[in-house]
Amino acid sequence: MVYLAHTAHAQLGALWLSCVGWTLTAVALGLIQWRVWQVSDREFISSGLAWVGIWRTCFNSHTLVSPGFKVMHCKYISLTEAFTPPEIQAGQVLMVLSLLAGLCGNAGGVYALRNVYFGMGKDTPLRLSFFATGALCLLAAVMSLIPLVWNLTSVVTNQTIKFPPEFKMPQAPHSQHVGCGIGVGMMGTILMIVSGIIFCMYKIPARPQRGIQPSLTEQVHVDRSSRAQPVSDSQGENNPAFESHEHL
Repeated sequence: MVYLAHTAHAQLGALWLSCVGWTLTAVALGLIQWRVWQVSDREFISSGLAWVGIWRTCFNSHTLVSPGFKVMHCKYISLTEAFTPPEIQAGQVLMVLSLLAGLCGNAGGVYALRNVYFGMGKDTPLRLSFFATGALCLLAAVMSLIPLVWNLTSVVTNQTIKFPPEFKMPQAPHSQHVGCGIGVGMMGTILMIVSGIIFCMYKIPARPQRGIQPSLTEQVHVDRSSRAQPVSDSQGENNPAFESHEHL
């Protein structure tokens, strides 16, 4: 069995990067600070700031408080609502799919590294295993990057969302800026891209050709064979006196 543990140190680091990137993607999925709205009407939004995520909108209020909160009002954004913009719909779908693809990629990385470090699965194509793992990580990164960039563009161009009256949100913000949710998601996406590239770059080193230099086993076998040669093989001269003594 060929020793290959020294060939996958970079892929071990890539697995760590992909796990961190997947975790950051999951955190970004649950954050409400994708868009930060600054509003001038503080009748309900006491702080003047409202947060718009891909699942909820929230703001601090002294008059409207959601059950389970002390000073915060939150409303759920449904995928099928008519007012839901396409960038938020894409975020709800693609971010979840990105987590599933990233989870499969991390599992594939663990499987491939197990085969390398513990010498299991001799018939398993290691190159293909690492390439499939990298492809899943890159796929997860692309699926999360699309809604992140889309929502980032909507913030930069100051796009608004026409919320229904029960959300108590203004029709348009006074100004808005990018929240930490998009930043965390971008960091996770970058880590997933780097890890996917490293996984895909795995190569098995070329094996040395046989016949150029004998192995240690072959050298020992030749040495033992040379020692075991019988003494009768050596040629010598006959002694005439000994032969004449035998004929007497």
